Amino acid sequence: MDYAFDVAIKNRKLLESFIENHTLEELNKVPQGFNNNIIWNIVHTIVTQQLLIYNLSELPMLLSEEMITAYRKGTKAERDLSQAEVDTVKGLLFSTIEKTKEDYDNKIFQSYNQYRVSTKSTLSNVEEAIEFNNFHEGIHLGYILALRKSL
Repeated sequence: MDYAFDVAIKNRKLLESFIENHTLEELNKVPQGFNNNIIWNIVHTIVTQQLLIYNLSELPMLLSEEMITAYRKGTKAERDLSQAEVDTVKGLLFSTIEKTKEDYDNKIFQSYNQYRVSTKSTLSNVEEAIEFNNFHEGIHLGYILALRKSL
């Protein structure tokens, strides 16, 4: 699983670069033809990782219920984030992955509730969830690249 965690960290570094290289206004802008913005996509990846790995393993998630509710599958950008909120998100990009790796290495993921994802694949264990999460984050990286071109 070291490779999967390495991929996750590299993807999160790419997401961090969008935060660092765009203004708050650009991060919050929903371009015409899109439902969401750059920062929504970034927070959504963090929330989804927690839902797929911790929630389906029946373990406490590392995020507030408010954040999970606002950025889970089926939501859209409802408000602009403040700079302080963006700074918090930036920290969560890495702390959530680092904690997941630590928890995985400490073997805390003992059970997993199967879940069928939108691609019609079924996740049956935490290893599959970690691998699928990398795929999911790649999809949202693609959305962010398209959003950036539309700014």
